[in-house]
Amino acid sequence: MRVALLARVHLGTVAVLFALTLVACLLVAGLPRAMQGAFDDALRRSLATASAAQADLTVTVTSSSREQDLRERSQFDSLDHQWRRITPAALRSVIASTSQMSAKTSLTPVTGTGGKQYVNLGWLSDADRRVDWVRGRAPGDPGTTRYKGQTIPLLEVGVVEEALSEMGLRIGQTTTLGESGHAAVKIVGTFKAKDPGDRYWQRNADILHVRRILPQGALDFERHITTLTSDAGLSAISGEGRNLSYHWILPIAAGSANAQAAPAVKTAITDFGRVAAVQRTRGVLQTGLTKLLDDFLAALASAQTVMYLVLGGLLAVALGVIVLTTRLLTDRMDHTLALARARGGSLRQVAGAAAALTALAVAPSAVAGYALSFLVPGPVLPIVHVGPVLVVVAGVGFAAARTALAHRTPLHERRDDVASARPTARRITLEALVIVLALAGAYLLRARGLDAAAGQDPFLLLVPVALTLAAALITLRCYPYPLRLFVRLAARGRAAVPFLGLTRAARARSANVLPVLILLPALGVSVFAAVISDGIAGTQRLASWQQVGAPVKVTSEAEIPAAAIARVRAMAGVEQVVPAQTGRVQVGYSSERAEAVAVDVAQWRRVLAGAPVGLPALPDGTALVSPELRGRGTIDVGWQSRMKLGTQGVIESVPGFHDKGKFMIVPLSALVRPAVNVLLIKGDVSLDTLARLLPSATLESQEGALAAIRDDPLTSTVRWTLLVVTVALAGYALVAVVLSLVIGAADRAVAVSYLRTLGLSDRQAQRLTVLEILPMILVTALVGLGLGLGLPSALGPGVDLSSYAGDLPVGDYSLDLLTPSALAAGLSAAAVLGAYAHTAISRRRGLGAVLRVGDLS
Repeated sequence: MRVALLARVHLGTVAVLFALTLVACLLVAGLPRAMQGAFDDALRRSLATASAAQADLTVTVTSSSREQDLRERSQFDSLDHQWRRITPAALRSVIASTSQMSAKTSLTPVTGTGGKQYVNLGWLSDADRRVDWVRGRAPGDPGTTRYKGQTIPLLEVGVVEEALSEMGLRIGQTTTLGESGHAAVKIVGTFKAKDPGDRYWQRNADILHVRRILPQGALDFERHITTLTSDAGLSAISGEGRNLSYHWILPIAAGSANAQAAPAVKTAITDFGRVAAVQRTRGVLQTGLTKLLDDFLAALASAQTVMYLVLGGLLAVALGVIVLTTRLLTDRMDHTLALARARGGSLRQVAGAAAALTALAVAPSAVAGYALSFLVPGPVLPIVHVGPVLVVVAGVGFAAARTALAHRTPLHERRDDVASARPTARRITLEALVIVLALAGAYLLRARGLDAAAGQDPFLLLVPVALTLAAALITLRCYPYPLRLFVRLAARGRAAVPFLGLTRAARARSANVLPVLILLPALGVSVFAAVISDGIAGTQRLASWQQVGAPVKVTSEAEIPAAAIARVRAMAGVEQVVPAQTGRVQVGYSSERAEAVAVDVAQWRRVLAGAPVGLPALPDGTALVSPELRGRGTIDVGWQSRMKLGTQGVIESVPGFHDKGKFMIVPLSALVRPAVNVLLIKGDVSLDTLARLLPSATLESQEGALAAIRDDPLTSTVRWTLLVVTVALAGYALVAVVLSLVIGAADRAVAVSYLRTLGLSDRQAQRLTVLEILPMILVTALVGLGLGLGLPSALGPGVDLSSYAGDLPVGDYSLDLLTPSALAAGLSAAAVLGAYAHTAISRRRGLGAVLRVGDLS
């Protein structure tokens, strides 16, 4: 058969199939790439913004004798090559090419200070590139000196300027270290970091700053500083008699990380640590990268769960719409193929012609959609290749199979006036089994939760499919029954159009209503996506208020002077300022401690007016306590003075301050002399101006916290994908409505033509068509909306979206009525407009173009 001629005859349908396939393949191949690219960006951002202690790998080797000492740089380089050689390939791919090596002593006391001052010895492999010497000179070769009749090593060292004033040191001073195994250091210069904000110094903060440590039970602080010595001085640092450790820091190259390899990297870290420990030098691996990857993979698993659900629904609906269009194409070809079959054409030729025409439409468009998907940034996943192939196979395979079944015998004739057979007991049993299994699956998913060990739990992916199929079966079987009730009511009236329209809707065959059921998964998944998106947005706003506790919060380590508070109150845009004091207080007379916030709760509640968080009233002389402090009646609190406060109530969290542990809110008036260190501000405040007024304070805003949550790459990816899928599915739902109108157009035209011979007017024909189509669309739309609204609750613990909502559980899946109303109204409007368009087109046809000779006899 001439496929090109068939394509010209049915050009309109072929063009529609081409466009639908192009869009479907672009979405199926492009969205996964965009998602995976966003996942990679999220991991790289997480690694880049993490502290050095979290992200980098540190191999530590300790020395306790001269035999274990490393005295030359070449020894460090040799061990660095060893660590990199035993690093697993998956981990090696994300490690930077250069290492940072160091040698440091710890807890090296200054002789005669009673453990109050510690001057540790340090060496950095790249100190010459990291520091500038500002006074004196750089350290030189080591020497020896005499101490109590013994010859001890003397090292030349440098310190930061801060150490001179904090620890009473001076350039040129020689200091003896240790209580046994003494050594001496001579301070020959001071230095400063070339870039103090470089991530490098997070690992070496002990060199840049004096650490002040208050031991438990002590009244005076210990002061610790680590000095810098030269490569030559390294030979004089020994682990004999002091705590000496060598470090090889392997920095992570965040730009080379990708989300797909994250599990392999996590496993490689464990393997690397195990292998390093059995080397001759017995290296100990220290890193927070495993915890960082665990947190990322947990958030990624939630994102992938939602993505698989909505993209799976999108693929199913896209395939369904393409199959509907293919059915329309084969229906249009039915007369031609029947004629060819009657003239001796084989079944293979007839089915091959239908498949070839379909392939002519879907194959080029699939290739075009596949090619366009490469304009979307992101890695190429297997679904990018498999998705378009699946679309082509579904379209061509359905065309071949349907044509082969319809033309098994030549000169086939279908009788539209024969009543359809009742479903068999076996079919009813199978459908009931599907419904029971879907409900049981939803119950078990909520009861048992997810199988974390299985990664993507297949149970979670199957339950939504089963629920959608169950809802479709129930709709298909039950929708005629309410319609028959309306038919009986319409039969009592004098108008014939309502009775005829509803009767045709109630008696529609299963084959005629199946196209409309594409609406059910389309609406279900799109509403599910909208519900999830709204739930995330609402919880993000709640989380931002929980994090800050006010539109603007000012926190200071020192007391905020009253004059500064007055200047803040006088700022433009400030409506209210609530002062507060925070501190750690004694509970009772024991060692029990709790975090406390002293504030005027009545004023704070006015600041929180209209916010999703709030606080109960707090009368004077009472306190609000955390769940861990409940049931104690009157609480004795030690804070500035002893206070006895009655327990007014229990609160789960204090917005902007505490959400776990032991905490309480007390009235600010209960303090003898409040030392305000927090300001809660309401109003449209300029943060830059506020920062200039309080330069030493930390500023937080609710809007800033909300923006930070929303700007997270994973969060923005989830919400963006949900929006795209919602729009795409809404479009597919409209296409399904149009296709259902077109597929039944021929049969409907015959019925309307019969009635026109009996005096049916054009307006009555339009109303008849609307009443025939609209009930099924409305029923399916309502079921789809209900399914979408119920899926989040049905999936229960299977969808954990807290990672995208400030670590708060997303449990409020309420949906604004605007979304379902717009979807239902849009579909109904499309059905009505389609019905009017159909009758307008049919009106231009003569009865002879529809009715055959003998049809009216």
